[in-house]
Amino acid sequence: MIKAGIIGGSGYTGGELIRLLLNHPEVEIDFVYSTTKADQLIAHSHEDLLGSCDLKFVGGINSDVDVLFLCLGHGNSKKFLDVHEFSAKTKIIDLSNDFRLTPDKSYGGRTFEYGLPELQKQTIKNAQHIANPGCFATAIQLGLLPLAKEGLLKESIHINATTGSTGAGVVPSPTTHFSWRNDNLSWYKPFTHQHLGEINQSIVSLQNNQPDIFLLPQRGDFAKGIFVTSYMKFEKGLEETWNLFQDYYVMEPFTHVSTKEVHLKQVINTNHCFIHLHRHNDVLLITSIVDNLIKGASGQAVQNMNLLFGFTESDGLNLKGSYF
Repeated sequence: MIKAGIIGGSGYTGGELIRLLLNHPEVEIDFVYSTTKADQLIAHSHEDLLGSCDLKFVGGINSDVDVLFLCLGHGNSKKFLDVHEFSAKTKIIDLSNDFRLTPDKSYGGRTFEYGLPELQKQTIKNAQHIANPGCFATAIQLGLLPLAKEGLLKESIHINATTGSTGAGVVPSPTTHFSWRNDNLSWYKPFTHQHLGEINQSIVSLQNNQPDIFLLPQRGDFAKGIFVTSYMKFEKGLEETWNLFQDYYVMEPFTHVSTKEVHLKQVINTNHCFIHLHRHNDVLLITSIVDNLIKGASGQAVQNMNLLFGFTESDGLNLKGSYF
């Protein structure tokens, strides 16, 4: 049994992480740190945990925990580690974007490895600290990695990616307000989204060339999930391409290639990514879907923790979604 600490547990990703760890067979939550909610019951912030969790947020930390999860806003993980010390045994999993890109992976005497299990599982197993991938980056990369591995991403890639309102965090904003978001659709950060850095970095690690990627993120009028469509000119036939994807993911417990069209409800409240391939003339369409808070954040963090500590990769993640 290992002890876990959570920094920033009052947000959406923190809440999902607490739920997952409460039901993990190998983990005990040692503390959940919050500067704004110290001494308050966690179930008062995450109301679905009433009767399941009697822990309180704390204003102090235990520097000797086995694993530390940083569920902080982007830029704040570095600031937190600058002023808090942890033991040499403490493995850190950061859910922000502070350490995902290679120039930032070494910080304060620590080295953070990029934690996309389907890309570099063995590296994760041998790591001490992990930079958890972004939610868009996860969904998009899982749709592209099998082709990049074979050096087949030669043409420009066009991507539409629609995310739920929880992707914007727990603090309300004008574009997450119900009256604005409901029955609405809009784009943001066209072609400049910060997750492009991760995506390009991974593709370059697998193949020599870096194709142009045109990413159009969109705000959907739903709470959870990311629905990605990526399309490009592609020379190989559909059956051969499907076999490439099957071979790449055959040993992966959470990424699956479907012969039927996929839709977002299939993966909500699970750690799964579902992928579907469609060909129209010389264009390949790849659809990939995830729950942005689980496979796109906290579930993947637990998956990485399992790999770090030698647990079964799916421990604590055998989640059953709801079709309706």
